[in-house]
Amino acid sequence: MWRILIFISIVTPSYMATRKIADCRTMPSTKNCSLTIAGTEEEVLTVATRHAIEEHGHKDTPELREEVRSTLQDEK
Repeated sequence: MWRILIFISIVTPSYMATRKIADCRTMPSTKNCSLTIAGTEEEVLTVATRHAIEEHGHKDTPELREEVRSTLQDEK
């Protein structure tokens, strides 16, 4: 009798990966901005960086992207 072993790999699809949050309220600002952005790390990084440039006057630099990335938190 043959035994067939089936291995099931449980992989979290990218749309179910841990979501990240960028919360503008946690950043020093003269605008008292209340924007919160949630999504995948790359989605949030892209949108939060664009927001920092367009709304807060930051320059688009690798340093800005790293600063934004360092402030991202896991969604709870």
